[in-house]
Amino acid sequence: MITLNDKTYTCPVDVTLGFIGGKWKLLILSHLHWQQQRSYTQLRENLPGISEKMLSQQLKELERDLLVTKSVISRKPYRVHYSLSEEGKSLSPLYEFMSGWGVQYLKEHGIDYVQDQHLYK
Repeated sequence: MITLNDKTYTCPVDVTLGFIGGKWKLLILSHLHWQQQRSYTQLRENLPGISEKMLSQQLKELERDLLVTKSVISRKPYRVHYSLSEEGKSLSPLYEFMSGWGVQYLKEHGIDYVQDQHLYK
């Protein structure tokens, strides 16, 4: 057993999933990987189905876990940008592998993923 931040994990994979698990965290990290830097609004627009509360919570957790950095652009109006930290960037092979695997799977099953590319601004 592995104990980290007052949590017990069964193996290194479990540790990794503790940081990126759930429906939204990996998607947020992946968007930041491909887009470099995004505002809260841009992230929300590219994650259909996520509530504002959930996005805010997930970003706070990713920031707490040092995978994402938040830069305040202006105080009035309040504007911030999110980007991957060095720790977040170190997961780049994971984002690229998962994206490539997904593209290959869609191609093999005759699904035209390109038609929906306009969704990813």
